[in-house]
Amino acid sequence: MKVKIKEWNAVASWIWSLDTDRCTICQLAFEQPCPRCKLPGDECPPVTGACNHHFHLHCIVRWTEEQDYCPLDRQKWKVKN
Repeated sequence: MKVKIKEWNAVASWIWSLDTDRCTICQLAFEQPCPRCKLPGDECPPVTGACNHHFHLHCIVRWTEEQDYCPLDRQKWKVKN
């Protein structure tokens, strides 16, 4: 008996390895794009602050245009190195 494969469809998924699963500004999962982006991935990665809170890059950039503190604990916002 021979089997001939006519079509092959691969499926993959990925997740960011963070201790939380959602951006607290837009309330979307990090695997989803922020409201400004069309596709998830490297264009809008999660950003971690010195206070260890995580946000979509575009969400925290938009937030810090008006305020210079973390939206969760009101500490001065600095990106963790």
